Amino acid sequence: MPPRPPAPAAPPPPPPTGLTKKPGAAPKADLATEIVASFVVFLVALPLCIGVAVASGTPPELGIISGVVGGLVVGMARGSTLQVSGPAAGLAALVADAVLEFGLGTLGVIVLASGVLQIGLGLIRLGRMFQAISIAVVQGMLAGIGLPLMFSQLYPMADAKAIGKPIENMLGVPGLLVDTFADPQKAIAAALGAATVVLSFVWKKIPFPGPLKKVPAALVAVAGGMAVAALPGVEITTLQVGNLLASVQVPGPTQFAALANGAVLTTVITFTVIASAESLFTAAAVDRMHSGERTRYNSELIAQGAGNTLCGLLGALPMTAVVARSSANVQAGAKTRISRTLHGLWLLAFALLLPNVLALIPISVLAGVLVHSGWKLFAPEEFPKMWRQDRGEFGVMTLTTVVIVATALLEGVLVGLAAGIVLAALRMSRTSVHTEVRGDTAKLVMTGNVTFLRLPKLIDALEEVAAAGTPRIRLDLTGVTHWDHACRSQVDEFVAQRRASGGIRVELLRPNEPGAPAPQAAPAAPEAPDVPGPTAEWFYLDPTPVEDLMPPERAWAR
Repeated sequence: MPPRPPAPAAPPPPPPTGLTKKPGAAPKADLATEIVASFVVFLVALPLCIGVAVASGTPPELGIISGVVGGLVVGMARGSTLQVSGPAAGLAALVADAVLEFGLGTLGVIVLASGVLQIGLGLIRLGRMFQAISIAVVQGMLAGIGLPLMFSQLYPMADAKAIGKPIENMLGVPGLLVDTFADPQKAIAAALGAATVVLSFVWKKIPFPGPLKKVPAALVAVAGGMAVAALPGVEITTLQVGNLLASVQVPGPTQFAALANGAVLTTVITFTVIASAESLFTAAAVDRMHSGERTRYNSELIAQGAGNTLCGLLGALPMTAVVARSSANVQAGAKTRISRTLHGLWLLAFALLLPNVLALIPISVLAGVLVHSGWKLFAPEEFPKMWRQDRGEFGVMTLTTVVIVATALLEGVLVGLAAGIVLAALRMSRTSVHTEVRGDTAKLVMTGNVTFLRLPKLIDALEEVAAAGTPRIRLDLTGVTHWDHACRSQVDEFVAQRRASGGIRVELLRPNEPGAPAPQAAPAAPEAPDVPGPTAEWFYLDPTPVEDLMPPERAWAR
């Protein structure tokens, strides 16, 4: 039979058309879904914007202004796609301290200067620098923010005024409870606040039908609180809202002159670091919630800076990206920037068209919302988890939290960063030291990284071999991968002193490092296997003849 003709070759694949979807590319927008998501974010953002402003000791309108700027300005920027920005509970205590110390008029200048710094950091491409901060320091910082926030908001939850510093607020809780139960109106306010906290924890666990699942717990609590506050005989404190446009206070020359104050500049730097870190950490968290376009960190930092610059010009609160609003945006099905931008429009429309509705909201309910936010920031479950994973990092995390609560945010973060650096240096300087005495030789063997942090351990080991009283000392450092100047100097000094004292032969085998002197061979010693042979790389061998130091029966063979 004639051979079968070969099968025709498969046609080549068609050339690329440029329409293939790239990983992480922005998906096509569904306008109806984006609008629904924007309403969900608006309902979450409204009570939080007002509550953060009240907790910061500022008029509630300033919180709404920051929320509007976060939506309409930052929302349209290209840095991130789905994370939502606005006034954050994490900065409430810091803002309250700044207002108390410098006045509300200076707050705008502080926020404006922080925004300009953020833009500068983004332009020189330091956005990813904030990702290099130890996660233990970040979690400790959030816990140190959340714990004081919770205790400070227990007071407005009972229609009372917080005492002052975090420690004072904590110590004043027993007296607050006594005063609350003694006043029926305060008891009603406290009950509303407590109900808000409980509702915030259990709302998502209730098996509601479809649309009700998207209604945020904070909105339900606010609506219920407004209904209770409207009942006859109930006289609890409600929100006092002024004109949104009238609350805008553009900083003047007097306020800008405050930037010459060193304390104000310190606050600016603190605002910049905390707001930038919180925004970029939130961006990383939100990116893990969806499969769409990834965050451009430097662009996002510039966008946050632009938003804070505008907030400062309007005399409003500082803003950051916020996890609660961002996660609500993702869960509502948003895919593009449309939803987060529209939520700012709804905030603006509500504040301008329905300001009287805001005046019906009980302060205690907003405080309850913030107590829940503080608990989420504190995240007590992270402490035992960190203990199980890494006890060193647990120490850094706990130290950061304690110092923030005891002093202030900036001091706590700096102490935490320093502790994290020390921990990293100690772990990089892992050193193994072994000493032994065999016959007439005291031997020291070291391996690992030997830095000044291990200098006490090195000194103890050297003193131990010196105290053995043997006529010969061997220092084997060939297993040392790195040693710094302090340790090198200590070893050289020890060797020089032992040799100068006479009667002792010191043999030093140094690490194999660039520029080390050429090795010198020791004489062969077949009868003594523990003595280096002709090919041993013993550096700086003591030239003193062994016969002068040892009994004749142990002398080296020549």
